[in-house]
Amino acid sequence: MGLHDRLKVQQEGNGVAVVSGDALGRPHAHEDTQERMVDPYAELKTRIHHACIAKLGPELFKRETTEDLSERVLRTVTEQLALDRTPLTREERRQVTREITDDILGYGPLEPLLRDDSVTEVMVNDFDKVYIEREGKIERTSVTFVDNAHLLRIIDKIVSQVGRRVDEASPMVDARLPDGSRVNAIIPPLSLKGPTLTIRKFARDPYTMDDLISFGSISPKAAQFLAACVKGKLNVLISGGTGTGKTTTLNATSAFIPGDERIVTIEDAAELQMQQEHVITLESRPPNIEGQGEVRIRELVRNALRMRPDRIIVGEVRGPETLDMLQAMNTGHEGSLTTIHANSPRDALSRLETLVLTAGVDLPLRAIREQIASAFDLLVQISRLVDGSRRITHITEVLRMESDVITLQDVFVAKPPDEETSSMSRSSRLLTPLLCTGLKPHFLEKMAAQGVVLPAAFFEQDDAGLRPSFAAASYGGFK
Repeated sequence: MGLHDRLKVQQEGNGVAVVSGDALGRPHAHEDTQERMVDPYAELKTRIHHACIAKLGPELFKRETTEDLSERVLRTVTEQLALDRTPLTREERRQVTREITDDILGYGPLEPLLRDDSVTEVMVNDFDKVYIEREGKIERTSVTFVDNAHLLRIIDKIVSQVGRRVDEASPMVDARLPDGSRVNAIIPPLSLKGPTLTIRKFARDPYTMDDLISFGSISPKAAQFLAACVKGKLNVLISGGTGTGKTTTLNATSAFIPGDERIVTIEDAAELQMQQEHVITLESRPPNIEGQGEVRIRELVRNALRMRPDRIIVGEVRGPETLDMLQAMNTGHEGSLTTIHANSPRDALSRLETLVLTAGVDLPLRAIREQIASAFDLLVQISRLVDGSRRITHITEVLRMESDVITLQDVFVAKPPDEETSSMSRSSRLLTPLLCTGLKPHFLEKMAAQGVVLPAAFFEQDDAGLRPSFAAASYGGFK
């Protein structure tokens, strides 16, 4: 027992009132500045929950009667709450009933956050510390779990629905919700404070290119150019940092693939929402508890080549599968799309080289760069600005090798505004709109061979001073 605690006990024994903190009411340095939020109904909800589980039993696992099960659970919760005889107001009773029902049928305290379309990310740091991202800003919520066991139960429910597991032998897991939202969970002993959960929510209706234009993320002219490039079977690489909206852009861009083409998508956790009908969705598989049965993206890319694809879409390249993706693009599988983590178009090419080297092939650097220059036609760079908005900053053509360097040519670019254009509008304070540089791409003949022709006047340079600004939504980018 420390000196402060012994003095406190002694003063309480002498009848002296003890005030926490100093005379000015400031808390002690060792005290947590953020008090833990305590749920006054935690014990009641746990008791009713256990009673309902005992009464309903195996009926909870009958998936063919979802609507009837919801009514049955609601009725059982109401009955058990009435039998408990705990004095509650009408509003408290309605709230407790809803929370217990969400806990049994859904994802417990997370349900209101998942139903809220304005929430784009849910971050559970601890069972009583839940943060959300709304309009690009992070804020703490009043949502809490009962304890770590409650949070762990919800995590297990999420990952078990997609055939994955999380335990001490496998304390990290990537999964997805039924709507495609991305889920990451990490539990002790790797997470020292307790189970941690991160959910990147996806919109109920996938964002289209029109939505990205209305958000101010891309200009109408650049959107028309991207649509023509996809229809013209160019190989496109979308790059950006974490949370910049690469998957959202990939979704919106892939909508321009003709509906009569066979598409194979390959991802770690299937989250792409394709609009076409002729789509084959492949998902990698982690190893089982014995460490066997792992299927990596690299094997899926190789298998996809035997499935007669017109287009191969890899959700993200982050390892040896990059080499197989380059081989596919160089052997007739044109019009393929993929994403990569990088902060600029030049960094994206450097990272491709690094990822190819992880495949263990002993190739000279020039040969790798020639493969990259031959495989990709277009780079789309996305950035997240300090105000939370997401903007496409570069649409860049990948040219051939010059000496030992891959040359790039910007077709559309958004630059930081100078003094003359900084007063254009609020949405242009950080970056100007995406403007055409006036340079004509070299792949127009390749597009014309696919029946896609852009007029010669399309690439005339835009005048930044006369061009109208694009209205940015409150979020300014991908929600």
